[in-house]
Amino acid sequence: MTEQQLPSWADPSVSPADLDAQGVSRRGLLRRAGLFGAAFALGSATPALAAPGRPRLGGDDPRLAYLVGDHHVHSVYSHDAKYTFSQQAQAAAKYGLDWMVFNEHSNFGHAYYGARMEHAEIVRARAENPRQLIFQGLEWYVPAAEHCTVFAAPGPHETDLLTQFELAYDGKLLGYTEGSAGATDTARNEAHAVKAIKWLAEQRRSGYVDDVLVLANHPLRLGIDSPHEMRGWRDAAPEIMIGMEGAPGAQGAAIPSLRGATSIRGEYENKPSAQSWSGYPADAYLTYGGFDWATATVGGLWDSMLAEGSLFSITTNSDNHRTVFDTWKNGDWPAGQNFDNTGKLPDPVNTDTPQPGSDFWPGEFSRTHVGVTRYGYRSVMAGLRAGRVWVDHGHLLDGLDVRVKRDCDAGRGVTLGGRLRVRKGERITLYVTVTSASRPNPQGILPELAHVDVIRGAVRGPVSDRDTWQAPDTKVVQTKDVSGRKGTYTLRIPLTAGDESFYIRLRGSDGKRHGTGYLGASVDPHGPIPHEPGNGDPWADTWFYSNPVFVDVTG
Repeated sequence: MTEQQLPSWADPSVSPADLDAQGVSRRGLLRRAGLFGAAFALGSATPALAAPGRPRLGGDDPRLAYLVGDHHVHSVYSHDAKYTFSQQAQAAAKYGLDWMVFNEHSNFGHAYYGARMEHAEIVRARAENPRQLIFQGLEWYVPAAEHCTVFAAPGPHETDLLTQFELAYDGKLLGYTEGSAGATDTARNEAHAVKAIKWLAEQRRSGYVDDVLVLANHPLRLGIDSPHEMRGWRDAAPEIMIGMEGAPGAQGAAIPSLRGATSIRGEYENKPSAQSWSGYPADAYLTYGGFDWATATVGGLWDSMLAEGSLFSITTNSDNHRTVFDTWKNGDWPAGQNFDNTGKLPDPVNTDTPQPGSDFWPGEFSRTHVGVTRYGYRSVMAGLRAGRVWVDHGHLLDGLDVRVKRDCDAGRGVTLGGRLRVRKGERITLYVTVTSASRPNPQGILPELAHVDVIRGAVRGPVSDRDTWQAPDTKVVQTKDVSGRKGTYTLRIPLTAGDESFYIRLRGSDGKRHGTGYLGASVDPHGPIPHEPGNGDPWADTWFYSNPVFVDVTG
C-alpha cells in the first residue's frame, strides 16, 4: 500500500482548514478521499514537482493540503517530563493534530531502555489509530550548543538509528555540551556536531532509514547557538538539517500570577553567560510576541541565512513537559529504581490541585502546518524538507495558502519554500489566501487576524563572515489591514522583479501588541515586542509566520 495522492478536486488555494469554514472538516476531507487508510503506509511520498518539459521560467508547484503537527513533545520516557504516552497522544487528537513527534531527552536510561519501550507503545498506537501520524524522535544535546529534534520515518531501524546516534553523538552523554568540563574545547565539539549530521545523512543515503530530519530547538534561549554553528549544521547536510523553532514551547510561562514576576514566554529567562556567543545583544535572550529573537527580528539572524539564497525553515511546537493549570504530579519511584536504570518515569498521579507548569498540550496553542500532496509519514517529512510550512499561535487562522506567479503564466505558481524563476524587471503577483478562524480557540476566544505583513529581502549569496546575523536589505515592504474580514479571501499583491534575486515571507497578528522592530522603524514599523516580565498572556498576543518563497532573477 502506498501513500495516497490528494484528489483532483482539492483546490490549490484552499487548505483543509479552509474547508472547515465551509462546513467540511479537515479529517472529513481526508477520510472522504480515502486517505486515512494509508496513514501507516510507508510508500513513496515525494511528488514530482514539475511535469516533463517544465518551462525554463516560472513554476507550477503541486496542489496541497495542510496537515497540522508538533515536532517537540515529551512523555514519561524523558527524565524531566510527566505524562504518559497515551495522555500526550490523546491530547494531540483532542486539539486536532495530524502528526506529532515524541522527542525524548537523551539520557543513558533512555538509550539503553526507554527508547525501545516507547517504540513498542508507538507501534501499538499506529496500528490502533492510523489517522494519527506518530513519529519517534530524540532531543539531541548538540555538542557545543543547545538542543535539536532528530526524528526518522517509521521502519525497521528507526529506534536503532536514534539510539546509535544518541550514544555516539550526544553532547550530554559525551560531556561535549557547553557548560560541561570539556566545553572549552569548542572546536572539537563543534566539529563533532557537524560529523553527527553527516552521519545521519549517510544513513539516509544508504537506505538504513527511509528518511531523517533535524530541527534546532529554542536556538537563542541560552545564546550558545552561534550563527557560524547554525550555518555549519545547515551546510553539513541541508537535506537533513532543515531549520529551527521560530517560536519555542513553554508559551504559558508568563501567564500573570503563574510563575512569578520574572517569567518570560518560552522560559527565555536567561542572561548571557561565559558559554554564550558574544556577538548577540542582551535583547536576543527574550521572545517577541512569543517568537525567538532570531525569527522575530526583521533583518535578523533568520533573514541573514535566507539572504544567502538557501532555505532554512521555521516551526513552532509545545515542548510539552508540564501543562499549565494541570493537576497531575510525577509518581513516586519504587525502591532501587531511577531513570538511569529504567528509562521511564513512574506514571503520574492526579492530585486535583494545580501543579507547576509552563506548557500547553500539543496543538492547544502552537501549530505547525505542513503542505502535503499525499497523506503519510514520508509526505510530512517531504513537506517539511521542501519548506511548505507556516506556523501560528492561538489558532489565529484556519488556513493560509501562498503563491507567487509571473503575470504572464497561467499555472499555480510557486508556494512556500519554492523558487520562481523570472526575468529582470518582470511583473509578478503574490497571492495570499487566508481563511479566518471559524470557531473559538481552546481559550474560548474567536481569533481575529488584524494585518498581514509582506517582508522582502535581497538574496546576495553566501556570506564571507559566517557569524553575520543581519540582513540589511530585508524589511517590511507592505502591510495589509484585514481587520473584520471573515471567511476565505485572497490578497493580490503586485511585485516587480528588480535587478537581483529576492525572497518574500509573511507575518501577521491579532494586532494587540506592536512596536518598532529591533532594527528600527524603517525596517519594521510595527513588529512584535517583548512583554513585561511576569505579564505575558499568550492568548492576547498571537502571530502567524510563513516560510519564504524565493524569486530567482535571470538576466
